[in-house]
Amino acid sequence: MNIPSNLKYTKDHEWVSLDGDVATVGITDFAQRELGDIVYVEVETLDQTLAKDEVFGTVEAVKTVSDLFLPLSGEIIEFNDALESTPETVNSDPYGEGWMVKVKISDASEWDQLMDADAYKALIGA
Repeated sequence: MNIPSNLKYTKDHEWVSLDGDVATVGITDFAQRELGDIVYVEVETLDQTLAKDEVFGTVEAVKTVSDLFLPLSGEIIEFNDALESTPETVNSDPYGEGWMVKVKISDASEWDQLMDADAYKALIGA
């Protein structure tokens, strides 16, 4: 299972990278495997400011629909619109082309509350 050490993670199986005050968010390799074949990603919160842990969208797989929780407070400034036509990219490249949103964060201290790769591995038993 792929759990890059340069990212941070949430208990809800999202990953986060940070570049200045812009965070990129997606779901982890573990999450996409658990969900199975992803057929739809919906984010209707573009240009909205949300608090940490608020639902920012949903991901639909063949078997289920799961909420996506924002790992850091801030404004959703970009949605990976390539996922509208190729949602399966989340399965094939969850940490690259399968990213979901970019967030202009409003509270940098929340970054330190996220899990590192070792803590996430412990959470999922990897």
